[in-house]
Parts: sequence; C-alpha cells; structure tokens
Amino acid sequence: MQYNQTTALRRLTDLFMDDLPVISVHVKPHSMSPDWFIKYKSLRRDFIRSLSDSIEEISFLNLSREEFMALIMGHALPENLSLRFRIPLQFGGKLEINNMFMCKTFPHSQNMDRFIIEQAGNKIIWLPNPAKKIYIPAHTTGGGPGGNATSGRLEQIAAQIAADRGLE
Repeated sequence: MQYNQTTALRRLTDLFMDDLPVISVHVKPHSMSPDWFIKYKSLRRDFIRSLSDSIEEISFLNLSREEFMALIMGHALPENLSLRFRIPLQFGGKLEINNMFMCKTFPHSQNMDRFIIEQAGNKIIWLPNPAKKIYIPAHTTGGGPGGNATSGRLEQIAAQIAADRGLE
C-alpha cells in the first residue's frame, strides 16, 4: 500500500509512536563506497559522544550509572539501544551525525523497521524522523525521574564531562 503522510502517521499511531514525525523519500537505489563501514564506525563513536547535549532524553532511558557513563563517554552503546539513520544509506542518506538518531531497540526500532518494510515496493516511502537525537515517545516521559538517576544528577555528570573535554 502506498502511504501518504496521513496514513503513515496513522500507522505509526497503531505502532504506539504517534508523536514521531516522518519525511518522504523517493526510492532510488544508491551505491555506497567500499569504505562505508569504516566511516560508519567512526561516525557512530562521534554520534555517541555528541549525546552529551541530550542528557534530559538520556535520563528517560533507564540506564544504570555505568551504562550512562559508557554511553556519554562514547565507549559503549547499552543493551536495547539502537542507532539508526534518518535516511538510510541505500536511499541516499549521508554518513553524517545529523542523519542519525538513537532509540530503544525494542519496541521502537523494531516497529520502525516494520513500518518501513510494509512500504516495500513503493516509489515514495515515509521514514521516521525524530526531532531530537534520541527518540523517546511522549507517552513515556510523563512519569518521575528516569532510570536509576535523576535528570539533575545526570546533568551534573554531563557538565563535568563537558568541562573535562573543554566543551563549556
């Protein structure tokens, strides 16, 4: 079925991601350079390090202190988190930080995959395009402090990291 913006947003609502914006992409296969994976690994590290400006969103991911520190320092991506391209490379997306976002693997990344696969064979597909670097559905942010640390404490840790890196 060929989606339009309304049907794409309705389908995302069915997948419990009703606050997720979408963008349309004309499907034309693109080739990738042979060294794309080497560049991706470096970009992945840079993207993870860039998350120090997304502390509030990170606080809703329910990470332990160790996972939080490993993530913010760019050492490791915690379990059940995925990095995604806003526009996949095979559809002409670029290997750039602003073409990436992070979300929970289950259920969000899996549902995004389902949403995209359902559009297979269409000339225009609609892709998830979160407003921020980390996709946290609005219905999950209404509770108390996220995870095993308060957002205030995580902001203090992030400020210390930024100071250590000379990013203030």
